[in-house]
Amino acid sequence: MFLICGEALYDFFLSEEGASGTLEFDARPGGSPFNVSIGMQRLGGAAALLTGLSNDMLGARLGAVLQAERVNRDYLVHTGRRTTLSLVGVDDTGGPSYAFYGAGSADCSLAEADLPVIGDDVRGLHFGSYSIAVKPVADAFAALATREAGRFISLDPNVRPTIEPDMAVWHQRIEAMLGVADLVKVSDEDIAALMPDADPLEVVQDWAQRHPAMVVLTRGGSEAVAVRGRDVVRWRPHPVTVVDTVGAGDTFMAALLTVLDGQDDPAGYLGQMGIKDIEAMLRYAATAAGITCSRRGADLPGHDDVAAMLAERAR
Repeated sequence: MFLICGEALYDFFLSEEGASGTLEFDARPGGSPFNVSIGMQRLGGAAALLTGLSNDMLGARLGAVLQAERVNRDYLVHTGRRTTLSLVGVDDTGGPSYAFYGAGSADCSLAEADLPVIGDDVRGLHFGSYSIAVKPVADAFAALATREAGRFISLDPNVRPTIEPDMAVWHQRIEAMLGVADLVKVSDEDIAALMPDADPLEVVQDWAQRHPAMVVLTRGGSEAVAVRGRDVVRWRPHPVTVVDTVGAGDTFMAALLTVLDGQDDPAGYLGQMGIKDIEAMLRYAATAAGITCSRRGADLPGHDDVAAMLAERAR
């Protein structure tokens, strides 16, 4: 089982604008780690979620969703603080923009003293998104990652400038995580925010020379690239009709972790995979992410959805 560490919130999508400034929203549960945990369960993996979960109305609904999706809830930290809200706008290409309301909220306020003891059933821990950048939860998770570095550690920075605009903070947090992470997944958008003038492939090649066994770069619908030491493996996804890209990166990450979930030594497996196996992993993750892009919001696919799509494209 993988323990997914991070936020759980509600995304509010603007659905209709009426007279006199009235707005109607379509509210959906979300947060990158929340999505990854659900994505793993749907794809046939085993995931638990570690987050601060509010006792308010929205927090109760988030808990009910996790229960319905069979995500392990043993590591939820219940609190009287409110649930984070995110207003989501989608541009003409389906790309999302976010406005967060999370100061003092349940997931952002998780502290090191709140962290539970991690059981032997947890094979690895995954970190990412604003919970690695916003205090105090970022400090708590940095301490947890260091403490649990003997287990498999994965990272998806999922940089959110609207929550933490200071890129120096993101740099510091990511650099520290690179020292313990075995697998890193990063998008070219993340790297553009962190290092606007850098070549994304050169960045991940540099990262892959450090501790991670593998670094995976996603470049939207154009390609996914896995870098392992000096090996560079590329996969070009099949084109899809994009409704929006909300949750696509989370789906890709969930698929990567699901592939590794059955391995006793996930880091060792990454280091020993053949090139064809790496291509198959990228194909699986990219196909899953493409299905999410064809749906509204973070509606992640199940294993059967991905298997059917792969079979169809193999004909």
